[in-house]
Amino acid sequence: MPYHEHAPALQIARWLNTDEPLDLEGLKGSVVVLHAFQMLCPGCVSHGIPQAKAIHNAFPPGRVRVIGLHTVFEHHEAMGEVALKAFLHEYRITFPVGIDMADPRGNPIPLTMQAYRLQGTPSLIVLDQAGDIRLHHFGSLDDLRVGAVIGQLLANEPGSTP
Repeated sequence: MPYHEHAPALQIARWLNTDEPLDLEGLKGSVVVLHAFQMLCPGCVSHGIPQAKAIHNAFPPGRVRVIGLHTVFEHHEAMGEVALKAFLHEYRITFPVGIDMADPRGNPIPLTMQAYRLQGTPSLIVLDQAGDIRLHHFGSLDDLRVGAVIGQLLANEPGSTP
């Protein structure tokens, strides 16, 4: 579903695959693809993660940034950081991955998942260069549609030719 609201801040407990913590303010000027996943989610493993890796490999890193959001809302005990590190290694995921921060009030839904009103995983969110949500989708989404959205945003960059 297309949005045009400004993206809420990411609330990340720990970052993997990056030397520096990321924030959306620092990513302005790039199209940001946020892929929300869980290690034990079949749709994430079969579709979402391969799609996020393909996007990461297809576009110049300064223009399109792919960020994984490991957002655990079930089976919490099975999806700790050690298991996630092994998962990232085995699936050769090299883009930055943030571990969504647990809700201190005891709600099983992590904070970034709540802020983005995610319905589950896999979820894909595309932000434009200003940090506004342009695509917000739960479930599998066709690669051509995602590529078209990203391409359209890149074509609308200041100084680019349509």
